[in-house]
Amino acid sequence: MTSTIDAIQPHVPTFSESDTITAEIEATGRPNKTVGEPFSDSPRMTCRDVSVFYGTNQAINNVSIDVGCNEVLAMIGPSGCGKSTFLRCLNRMNDTVAGCRVDGKILLDDEDIYDPKVDVVPLRALVGMVFQKPNPFPKSIYDNVAYGPKIHGLTKSKAELDEIVETSLQKAGLWEEVKDRLAEPGTGLSGGQQQRLCIARAIAVSPEVILMDEPCSALDPIATAKIEELISELRLQFSIVIVTHAMQQASRVSQRTAYFHLGDLVEVGPTEQIFTNPQHQLTEDYITGRFG
Repeated sequence: MTSTIDAIQPHVPTFSESDTITAEIEATGRPNKTVGEPFSDSPRMTCRDVSVFYGTNQAINNVSIDVGCNEVLAMIGPSGCGKSTFLRCLNRMNDTVAGCRVDGKILLDDEDIYDPKVDVVPLRALVGMVFQKPNPFPKSIYDNVAYGPKIHGLTKSKAELDEIVETSLQKAGLWEEVKDRLAEPGTGLSGGQQQRLCIARAIAVSPEVILMDEPCSALDPIATAKIEELISELRLQFSIVIVTHAMQQASRVSQRTAYFHLGDLVEVGPTEQIFTNPQHQLTEDYITGRFG
């Protein structure tokens, strides 16, 4: 079966498009504005004019984009382009970085997550994170999943907690593999199983958005395929934002793709269009392997 990216037909800009793109890049080293469709008709998260600074260095430049309900948004781009930095803005993980400052507005269901009154603990339950390397707690499989519901007071009884653990492991596609060894350490699972355990841990607290920072980069192809299948299933219940260097993966799992370059959001659009008919020369150069 031919994937979207296998069928890339390079976009040839018109003279006027090419002239404008070349002029803006030569003049500033970067594009003047985002092209494509950065906004959603049904946004779960709304980001406007977001900039990120590490001390005096600007890492993200006035990015505006929506995360739609029940969609997978893939963020692609060369190393150091800012996609992971931007991802971490969505649940204020950058708060833990000394000297980091985030400007602009990021709204979750119309609430500004950077409002000083917002408590980051419940925020990070609503906007969960799955990291590049699986990081299960040094606890049992059961306790890894039960930890979030316990600290957030989501259950009133052991029976309710048992149900959340089982349901979360089922949604993560892990229940059948671990149901008879829930008391064993989560760190004893394989890499792919550990990553699915971390996904179960994230969804156990009923998030609205799940952030994934290269969740398959440390996994083998079989484990990667299971995670990708899981992502497709989870988007029916959650909004998912995934950072990936694997363009084949972006083409398989996402409905929209955003291309970042040197801290700028260059282009956003339906995934198939981004990979078959990109509007910006920088996007085309990246997906056709001219750099990156």
